[in-house]
Amino acid sequence: MGAEAAGEGAGAPAAVIARSGAPGHVGGKAHPLAIIAGSGELPLMVAALVRERGRALHIVGLRGLADPGIEAYPHTWAGLGEFGRVMRAMRGAGARDLVIIGGARRPDLASVRFDLGGLMALPLILGLTRGGDDKLLGRIIRFFESRGLRVVGAHEVAPELLAGLGVLGRHRPTRGDLADIAKARDVVASLARHDIGQAAVVARGHVLAVEAAEGTDRMLERCVGLQQWGRGRSGVRVGVLFKGPKAGQDLRVDMPAVGPNTVILASKAGLAGIAIMGESVLVADREATIRAADEAGLFLVGLAHETQAATMAHVDDEGAGDAGA
Repeated sequence: MGAEAAGEGAGAPAAVIARSGAPGHVGGKAHPLAIIAGSGELPLMVAALVRERGRALHIVGLRGLADPGIEAYPHTWAGLGEFGRVMRAMRGAGARDLVIIGGARRPDLASVRFDLGGLMALPLILGLTRGGDDKLLGRIIRFFESRGLRVVGAHEVAPELLAGLGVLGRHRPTRGDLADIAKARDVVASLARHDIGQAAVVARGHVLAVEAAEGTDRMLERCVGLQQWGRGRSGVRVGVLFKGPKAGQDLRVDMPAVGPNTVILASKAGLAGIAIMGESVLVADREATIRAADEAGLFLVGLAHETQAATMAHVDDEGAGDAGA
C-alpha cells in the first residue's frame, strides 16, 4: 500500500485568508480540506477549484473508483474497509473539513479488506448494505463528525459547480415542456418519503421513468426504447428529464449532478430537454454540458426553490418557446 500513497504529503498550496463564515474559517485562515473521492469527474473539479482559491487539500481516493487524476494532488488511496487509513490521511493533512463526492457502490463485504480502523467501524460498514440512500449517507456523516471532522457540501467549497437559474443554453422549453417539468417535479417530490431517486422522465403528461437504485444514466437508457413518446416519426422531441434533491435530503453528500453524458443520453431518448434545480444540482464540466445541449437541440434550465407556479413563471418570463408536439 506504500506505493499507492506515494502522493501523501506532496507540497500542498498554502492556505489563504478565507471569506468570513466559509467552511474551515478559523482564526482568519482556511484549514486544509479533505476530499473523499468516488468515481466521476466531480472530485477533480472540486479539487481544482479549491486549489485555485489557494486552499490546501488532501484527496482520499477510493480504490477502484476514483480517477487516477487525483495523483496530481496530495493524495492517499484507500479501500472501502480501510477507515483507519482514511482517518490517518486526513488527520495527517491537518484537515478539519471534509467533502465526500463522486459515485460509489454498496460494498460486497466478501471482497472488502479491513484494516483495524475498518474493523472498529464494522457496524457502520454493515449498515452500508441496507436501507435507503438517505439513511446510508446519514450514517457516514455521523461517523466522520463523531471523529472531529465537519462534513461540508461540494457546493460550499466550489459554488461555481452549481447549475444556476434560468435557461442555460440556446434552447427554451415550450409551454408543453413546462407542463411536463411540473409533473416530473411533482413525481420526484411524492417519492421522497420512500427514499427513492432524484429524477423522473415525463412526456406529454405520461411518466416514462423514475430513477431508482440504477441511477440517472441507466434510467435514461431505459427511455431510449420508448420513442413513441419522444421523437418518433415526426422528428419532434418530446419529454423532459427533471432532476433535483429529495425533500429533506442532506445536500452535503450525494447532491444531484448532471453532465455531458446526461445530455447525450437524454438526446438518445428523444427528449426535448432537461430541467434541474438550479441551486441544488451540480453540473460537471459546465461548458461541455451546455454545448452538448445546444448541439443536440435540447433545452437546459435551472429552476428556483419556489412554489411550482412561481418557478414555471420564472422560466416562462425568459421566453418559453412556442408550443410543440
